[in-house]
Amino acid sequence: MTRVQEFILLGLSTSQDIRDALFAIFLILYLLTLLENTLIIYLICSHSELHKPMYFFLGNLSCLEMCYVSVTMPSLLVGLWTGPYQISFTACMTQLFFFIVLIGTECTLLASMVYDRYVAICRPLHYQLLMRPQVCLGLALSSWFGGLLVSVAKTTCIASLSYCGPNVLNQFFCDVSPLLSLSCTHVALTELVDFISAIVIFCGTLLVALATYSAIGVAVLRVPSAAARHKAFSTCASHMVVVGIFYSAALFIYCRPSHIKSMDLNKVLSVIYTVVTPMCNPIIYCLRNKEVHAVLRKSLHLP
Repeated sequence: MTRVQEFILLGLSTSQDIRDALFAIFLILYLLTLLENTLIIYLICSHSELHKPMYFFLGNLSCLEMCYVSVTMPSLLVGLWTGPYQISFTACMTQLFFFIVLIGTECTLLASMVYDRYVAICRPLHYQLLMRPQVCLGLALSSWFGGLLVSVAKTTCIASLSYCGPNVLNQFFCDVSPLLSLSCTHVALTELVDFISAIVIFCGTLLVALATYSAIGVAVLRVPSAAARHKAFSTCASHMVVVGIFYSAALFIYCRPSHIKSMDLNKVLSVIYTVVTPMCNPIIYCLRNKEVHAVLRKSLHLP
């Protein structure tokens, strides 16, 4: 049996006219994402006013988003520039490894950020104790370590499969589902590992987020003052938007009924959570944040 040594990524589009326009658009989005997240990290690190748990997690998320787009966007841009192109088996598995690390870390990190908002709203008197630096660091490291463990397990299983042709991936990066569909060996164990990791990391963190937001909602509705309720909801509204966009796209791409499966739809949805979400997160988090606005004006020497 001949083992596939390389894969062919079809990319986002095969039409030359569309590729040229999309290349310019996605290159701008990529550079904008890097700029936005670099700015967030700089502001958080250089201003003591932002040395708070919420901004610590936001800085981690910005760092993650920069890595995230740098794993998927270069291959997307190459595909738009050259059309379908070859990627070696090793490079494909390396890209898959880092992609799974980052998406697993993001799921857990988003759940940690929900917990921070829960403590701030529901346990304000104990906030300094429950969200002390050691706890924040532990949550962040656990998020990264959890993503790493899941990625090692999933990538090892996928890399150990036999690929004897065809070798064409209808995607712009090496993703789990397209690779499993190309395997010519029994994939039951790999699918089981994929299913268990999805339950633990993806569905687990989603349930934690939903349960926590439910507790926040109940606590806020008990507040007698309308102004206080509005302030409490506004502190976690941006995070709810980010969580909603990320999980909605990911849930639909992996959990929708088989009769509406489409690889072209897969690619569109993949663009949402690998390109659009990392670009929008800094804007969503900081658009209505007065503290970030204040330090940004201070950095730019604006009144």
